[in-house]
Amino acid sequence: MSSREWYLEYQIHKNRPGLLGDIASVLGMMKINIITINGVDHRRRGMLLQTEAKEKVEALSRLLNNVDKVTVTALRPPTILDRLAIRHGHYIERDTGSQRTFRFVRNELGLLVDFMAELFKRPGHQLIGIRGMPRVGKTESIVAASVCASKRWTFVSSTLLRQTVRHQLADDELSDEHVYIIDGIVTTMRGSEKHQMLVREVLRNSATKVIEHPDIFVRETEYTMEDFDCIIELRSHPNEEITYETVNAGYSSFDIS
Repeated sequence: MSSREWYLEYQIHKNRPGLLGDIASVLGMMKINIITINGVDHRRRGMLLQTEAKEKVEALSRLLNNVDKVTVTALRPPTILDRLAIRHGHYIERDTGSQRTFRFVRNELGLLVDFMAELFKRPGHQLIGIRGMPRVGKTESIVAASVCASKRWTFVSSTLLRQTVRHQLADDELSDEHVYIIDGIVTTMRGSEKHQMLVREVLRNSATKVIEHPDIFVRETEYTMEDFDCIIELRSHPNEEITYETVNAGYSSFDIS
């Protein structure tokens, strides 16, 4: 029987010296391996475990639930979010109104890059939107995540170094191993009909596409927010408002980056 990985998370109600050691000792007696352990939230601890038998993990959960100082809050096969929470020490924030919207601040760029890299590794079509004000690190994070995922990146439209509005792609730029980056403002406000045709062709490809400023892209095209697999929000600080008040119907003074 092959070993399986499990994510165990528990809330600590009353911490005391040696509590973690006691739990680790129980895991050792049950022959459950600890791969990774870290705090993942206020007074919560997450563990990535490995064992051949699900019954052992379930028995561990029942045992911990009989300890008045801790409460098991999760026991499941690990998700991407679980793995990242253990690696970085806290969970990615989700919008309470939409479970497909994930929120980051600028000092979490490492977490954001790791998160997007895991998304980029998935095969097939993906449409990802990323919101954020100028110079917060959106494009740089996409490029860094592409490198981490061992994917090539292609700018279809961008203003990272200079304004880019592509009308065609080279043969070696057309593959499932690419991450296509589209600036929603540049494409809709400054793109020619030939550019718009290229964007539609790219969006039909079975590959990962990332659209910066998805709200403007949706406003000016036939696409809707329901077409996006997930939306990422990146802010300089938690209370920053993402606004497009400087973007009008014909010209953008929004300094895109």
